[in-house]
Amino acid sequence: MAGIYLHIPFCKQKCTYCNFHFSTSLRGKDELLQAMLRELEMQKDYLQGQPIETIYFGGGTPSLLTADEIMRFLDVIFSLYPVEYLKECTLEANPDDLTTTYLKSLRSTPVSRFSIGVQSFNEADLQFMNRAHNAQQADYAIKAAQDAGFTNLTIDLIYGTPGLSNAGWIHNLRQIIALQIPHFSAYALTVEEGTALHHNIVKKKTSPLDNEQAAGQFEILMEQAALMGYDHYEISNLALPGHYAIHNTNYWRGLPYLGIGPSAHSFDGKNRRRWNAANNALYTQNILTQHHIPYEEELLTPVQHLNEYIMTSLRTMWGCDLEKISKQWGSDYASLIKKSAEHFIDMEKLSLHNGKLILTNAGKLLADGIASELFVD
Repeated sequence: MAGIYLHIPFCKQKCTYCNFHFSTSLRGKDELLQAMLRELEMQKDYLQGQPIETIYFGGGTPSLLTADEIMRFLDVIFSLYPVEYLKECTLEANPDDLTTTYLKSLRSTPVSRFSIGVQSFNEADLQFMNRAHNAQQADYAIKAAQDAGFTNLTIDLIYGTPGLSNAGWIHNLRQIIALQIPHFSAYALTVEEGTALHHNIVKKKTSPLDNEQAAGQFEILMEQAALMGYDHYEISNLALPGHYAIHNTNYWRGLPYLGIGPSAHSFDGKNRRRWNAANNALYTQNILTQHHIPYEEELLTPVQHLNEYIMTSLRTMWGCDLEKISKQWGSDYASLIKKSAEHFIDMEKLSLHNGKLILTNAGKLLADGIASELFVD
């Protein structure tokens, strides 16, 4: 099984924290979409005929596309790729785009799931993040999508924002139950170079982020999720049983995927990783006039591939499988990793269950650091 990711690099405005590749100008949009359609044709053999299980429109803001533009992509995919086992077609959307008219137009497409960029139900948070929607629009968009027949929904939430109290964070989480949303992602606000948030902190227009606040709100996230009946199946992703995101889960499982569009990444499921140029004009010109996809590529060594598996698997509730490591990379590596894990098991940051290393709730606070300590040289 494999997935296809389509990166739509356009947004109405720039959020203060965002460092993804996108443009707030729609100039050249039609040509860029044409280049992406051409790339789908040029890349038709990349996945070597593996059945397509998921399609994901990400960005940027894919909900800026019309239903006809979305169908243009899907028509090409359906004509060139084996999609008989397609289980999930996700569209990332901003709440202000999900009007009743737009939702009605999408009902005639294979889009089956929305990832709605809510970020917060608190007006002050949304203004701080320079989001294009308000709290009322977030509530309306979710209900409108459900009324239109889209029940497979996920929303994004951000914690650790300045001024977000613990009570306010709990309110955001409780809205998930109130609105009957089966899946959500929760991310700590981070400061990335080149963003407006980074600039404002450097210029002392905004206070530095409070790591203790973020850690405390992550603990609240785990407590509330358990009370609400949501599985914390990946560090940043939570869902009711049976509603896990298939596309993202397949990333963590190491399955192959094809990325289409500027800055999109691809992985062949073995050892080859590639990423397209993060430049709209360069991407478009190379494909439409030179019939060449501008990308860079790396071949992972076995050790790099193993360390990547440790990092991604440890973030999930299924954990890092020592038996899989033994079979795929060798028993010496499995023994070495198990030895390195003993310290964290003694500290109750990790547990060893049925041959799998699994983060405890206390360990989840230190997930990346623990994973790096288990890496092999």
